[in-house]
Amino acid sequence: MKYTVFNEIHKKLGGRLVPFAGFEMPVEYSGINDEHLTVREKLGVFDVSHMGEIWVKGSGAKKFVQKVTSNDVNKLVPGKIQYSCFPNGKGGIVDDLLVYYYEDSKFLLVVNASNTDKDFEWLKSQNSEGVDIENASDTISQLAIQGPLAIKALQKLTSVNLAEIPYYSFVTGEFAGEKEVIISATGYTGAGGFELYFYNDNAVSIWEKIMEAGAEFGIKPIGLAARDTLRLEVGYCLYGNDIDDTTSPLEAGLGWITKFTEGNDFIDRPFMEKLKADGLKRKLVGFEMVDRGIPRQHYEVADHKGEVIGEVTSGTMSPMLKIGIGMAYVKTEYARTGNEIFIRVRNKDLKAKIVEMPFYKK
Repeated sequence: MKYTVFNEIHKKLGGRLVPFAGFEMPVEYSGINDEHLTVREKLGVFDVSHMGEIWVKGSGAKKFVQKVTSNDVNKLVPGKIQYSCFPNGKGGIVDDLLVYYYEDSKFLLVVNASNTDKDFEWLKSQNSEGVDIENASDTISQLAIQGPLAIKALQKLTSVNLAEIPYYSFVTGEFAGEKEVIISATGYTGAGGFELYFYNDNAVSIWEKIMEAGAEFGIKPIGLAARDTLRLEVGYCLYGNDIDDTTSPLEAGLGWITKFTEGNDFIDRPFMEKLKADGLKRKLVGFEMVDRGIPRQHYEVADHKGEVIGEVTSGTMSPMLKIGIGMAYVKTEYARTGNEIFIRVRNKDLKAKIVEMPFYKK
């Protein structure tokens, strides 16, 4: 079991700790609904130090990252971030990730905690460009401060004008008295805010100053359970649920990060082009429950005749909408918005309808 630098803080704050991706992590503190509403209406702080950080450096770095990721790195300029995925050479996804672009010879890849070691080995196995690949995950801590009041609280702690950092951009500067903090206008909640990266030695001090700065705005620590309900309300995929080594980004609705632009010869490009040309056999859709019920992962999806047409990948009771919502892979012919489907809950087919995502709009 691994522990983030904040482990003792979570215990003192009464967080309920559980094993997650090889780490002991807080799943909740004051309760899922309370934490969820705090992020939607005020601001919350997440310990996401379990996430993986991998540096790619060297003269061939840009060519290498272009090859191993599905998005088009040529579109990046210094200080920009790109959501992308690693195609696995078999039509599936090794992982989804964020690509931080410093310069042609320097990239930071932020990957999922459960996949860090797998991703690192995968990158090394593809390294025909001779780049330097460093897994720095054990030396870096990360906090996500999410919510509409995040900018007001965090601005107290830095001279960097946070309002001038565009969405999916980053700067490196002084924060909470510490130098070289990566301040990133990203997040996994749809509520706005920032993700901060810093060395472990500075972590506890930064946490304490963030909590102090956010006190007047009602800041609270937030656990993994609310992180999941927040991301699902805005239709963000979760690796291991909605995407994995057997799902293509096109099936998952991630065609927008699968760029067939000139010169973007990423792994699996010919396969993806053929898949797009031939037509998809299944698609990931969002759905809302019409009948009362909470959808869960692996529940079967049926048509009006009771024939199984797919499977739920993620589901929950939306704290904001007060109805059951979820994602599911269904046969393409059933994937139109507005279509009626049925979620099989304990051998009972409950009515639902396919809707556009995000489910929750500010």
